[in-house]
Parts: sequence; structure tokens; C-alpha cells
Amino acid sequence: MTGVPGAEGPGGEAPAALSVSAAMGLAKGALESVVVRLVGEVSELSDKPGYKAVYFTVKDEKAALPCMMWMNRYQAAGVPVAVGSLVEMTGRFSLYAAKGRMSFDVFTIALAGEGQLRLQVANLARELEAMGLMAPERKRPLPAYPQTVGIVTSPRGSVIHDMLRTLRRRYPLAKVLVAGVPVEGPGAADAMVDGLAKVVFGGAELVLLGRGGGSFEDLMPFNDRRLARTIAACPVPVVTGIGHEPDTTIADLVADVRASTPTAAAEAVAPTRQETDGRLAGLGQRLGRSMELRLTGAARSVERIAALSLFREPERLFDGEALALDDLAGRLSRALPAMLREDRHRVGLLAEGLARMLPSALAAPGAAVAASRDRLAVRGATLTDRFAGQLAADRQRLLGAAEHMADPFRSALSVSAARLHDLSPLTVLARGYAIARDGEGAVVRSTAQVEPGAPLTVTVADGAIDCVVEKTR
Repeated sequence: MTGVPGAEGPGGEAPAALSVSAAMGLAKGALESVVVRLVGEVSELSDKPGYKAVYFTVKDEKAALPCMMWMNRYQAAGVPVAVGSLVEMTGRFSLYAAKGRMSFDVFTIALAGEGQLRLQVANLARELEAMGLMAPERKRPLPAYPQTVGIVTSPRGSVIHDMLRTLRRRYPLAKVLVAGVPVEGPGAADAMVDGLAKVVFGGAELVLLGRGGGSFEDLMPFNDRRLARTIAACPVPVVTGIGHEPDTTIADLVADVRASTPTAAAEAVAPTRQETDGRLAGLGQRLGRSMELRLTGAARSVERIAALSLFREPERLFDGEALALDDLAGRLSRALPAMLREDRHRVGLLAEGLARMLPSALAAPGAAVAASRDRLAVRGATLTDRFAGQLAADRQRLLGAAEHMADPFRSALSVSAARLHDLSPLTVLARGYAIARDGEGAVVRSTAQVEPGAPLTVTVADGAIDCVVEKTR
């Protein structure tokens, strides 16, 4: 190749030797002419204050490449490069001749694939943490013996069967509400939010949210902002079992309890029969000891009360009253005879005074009564003279009117009496007729009412005849 330093000359002469700097310059020129776009995982990073550039290394399964990016380009890109990030870069190869080191001069950089998703998740995690949704003090304890357990997961696959099998084996008393929702792909996060609301509305006392393992992209619905806020605001505790042990999502961080797998989540909410028996046995022992202590204390209290003099000699309660009563009775027995004698003497004096005063007190009214009686006797005979004439005239008018008042009634009474006499059965009997009655007193109107041998009573004008039917015709 003619014109290239170090190349073989015409006629096959040996090439001219190059200096190291010339060779490195040749290589530098060749490398810097190659501009490529590549993807790699950051394995080392050096971003110290005061540096003019950011230095890092990207690698894949077979190779590693040192990179550098001037600080003004790095800050303009706005991508926080970290170890483990998957980045996509454009740039050219460069050679540092003084040290003989090759590096990749980065023009642009961006997170690639999962790296971008991880950045979004990290930003959301920091936002929710600043809001206090991940604080340990807001996480609620799980009920020891839930009556109703809600499950929000895919209705297909092994996860739902593992959860149901675990609950049935460890805690068969619980009622299980299942909300079958998609856990992967577009719309999965909204479906899980709706499923949480439905199982809580159905009466679930706690909710299991889970799915099986998958890639970071597969688990992205569990890193949804709305799902995270729904879990934090859920009125009952939420237990997550998402993926495998290393997998951690936003839903795990805001949940009340995070389990490593869906099966572990079911085990966290379902006590085993041995645990339940042990807890009941412990409660029974504590209750027995508590009742024994209470009964012992009550017995001692009763003994102390029974030992009081109040219960041994109850009559002592009335010692003071009994003494006072005896004293009053003695005083009354001494005072009563004297009081009775004094009252008896006083009554005698009043009787004597009344006996002396009564005749003279009645004399004056007696004379007035006698005078009034005499005057009434004199005037009594003349008091009715002026009314006598009027009274005689009224008496005559009343007698005259009374004689004529009964005339209409006498005529009606005569007509009614005549009609009653005509209709009377006695009148009929008087004309020679008779009335026949059977043994029950019913009037016999037909021969069909009696049979031979039946008794009859025949009533005539002056009495009744008892007879027996011989035959009918």
C-alpha cells in the first residue's frame, strides 16, 4: 500500500518503521472515524464532583467497553446513569495515545428497555414515599381469624389454585371471594383496582393480591400509580404475593404485608390448625387463671365481710334505737297517768260549767220558739183561704177533662177485644173443635206426623185428653 507509513514499498523492500506515537495517531484517526449506536449494561461508574466528564463501563455477556461523556452532554441528556442500568448510546471510538487506552466517546445516552421502566418505577416510588404511603406506621395488622378473605388475581394459572389450596388446608372456615382479573398487559392495573373494590364491597376483611413470576415488563401493572393509591386507601389490609422472592413492585411497598410468593401470602393470612389450637389453649389457661384469681379474691372478700360484727350480731345495728325506745317508753309510762288525771279533771270542770250554763242558755231561744209557734197557729188557718176557691175550680176542670180523655181509647179497646175474641183458639174450641199435639207438643196437622202407638194430647174447650193412636186413615 503506497503512501501509508509502515507499509511495504515497491519492489518488496521492508516497510519503514513507525514510532509509537505515529502508530497510535494512525489508530486514533481510524477509530474516531467510526460512529456507532450500541446498547450495554453499566457495570462501573465514576461521577465525581469537579470532573469534566463522567466515566463508566458498559458490558454484555462477552465484552466490556470503557466510556466517557463530557459533563455538558451528560447533564443535557438528563439520564441518571447507575450501575445495572441498561443504556443505549451513540458515539465514536477514541484512543488516548498517552496511555494507549481506547474508550467510547458518548454523544447521546438514554435508558434502554427495562432500564427506562426501572427509572419510572424508581421515580414513582420516591413520590409515593414522600407522600407517606410506604411508612411503616400506616400499615395495619392482619385480623387473626378473618371470616371472609378476598383474592384478586388471574382466574387462570396455578396462582389461584395454590392460594385456594393453601386456604382450604390451613383455614377452611374462611369464606373466599375471588375477583378474576388480568394481571398482565394493558388494562390490567385498572382491572385490579376494580377487583379490589368489588371484594371489599362483598365483605372481605382482608385482600390477597398476587400473580406468578415474570419479567420486569410483565410485572409493570403492579407498578401503577392508581393501583398503589387504591391499595393504600383500601379500608381493609392488603397482602401482596407478586412474582418470586427477588421481585419487588410498588404494590408490595404500599401493601400492609408483602409476601415473597402468592402461596406465602395465603399462608400469612391463614393460621394453621395447630396455631389455632395452641392459641385457644393459651387463652383457656389465661382465662382459667384469671377466673381462679377473681374467685379467690371474691372468696376472701366474702370472708372479710362475713367476719364483720354486723353479720355476727345484727341486733347491734339497733342498739342506739333500742335504748332510745326504752327510754321513751319509760318516760311515756310515767307521764301518761298524770296527763290522763289532769285531762279527766279538766273534763269534769267543763261538764259542771256546761250543766250550769245550759238551762239559762236555752231559756231565751225557747221563749222565742214558743211565741213563733203561737203566731203560726193563729195565722196558719188563714194562709190557704185565698187559694181554696181557685183550687176547687181547677179540680172541677180536671175531672171534666179526665172523663172525656179516655173515650177514644175505649172505642179502640172494644174493637180490639172483639177481634181478639174472634181469633182466640178458646172460641174455636168452644164451638166443638179440638187441638191435637204429639208427644213433643207440636200441633198435628197431618196423619203423616203420627204412627200407631204414638201418644197424643187433645185439647178441648174445658181441658185436655191424653190418648194413644191406634191407626190412621
